[in-house]
Amino acid sequence: QVQLVESGGGLVQAGASLRLSCAASGGTFSRNALGWFRQAPGKERDFVAGISWSGGNTDYADSVKGRFTISRDNAKNAGYLQMNNLEPEDTAVYFCAASNKYLSVTSRDYGYWGRGTQVTVSS
Repeated sequence: QVQLVESGGGLVQAGASLRLSCAASGGTFSRNALGWFRQAPGKERDFVAGISWSGGNTDYADSVKGRFTISRDNAKNAGYLQMNNLEPEDTAVYFCAASNKYLSVTSRDYGYWGRGTQVTVSS
């Protein structure tokens, strides 16, 4: 079973950058697809970015394309989300998730979740 812990969130101004990290332990992280999701108050949890187990395939929500970059280092059991040019609309709790199936944009395809890290972007 994979355990996930996010870090790197914080309060920044619009236009700034943040790098979120997802530390994995247990299970076989290197064989899991990794996804980042976010949830703003009163809203559903939305897909942000995903990467296949090998890192060869990635996918992004339209709202973050060109600004966010997902990556992973299987040797370190870690995943990352580099977020540039942040906007107030990016304010949310960000979750990393792992799937032993495939890269998916659907949260129900991910069986392992972290507790999230808060990202707040002020205007």
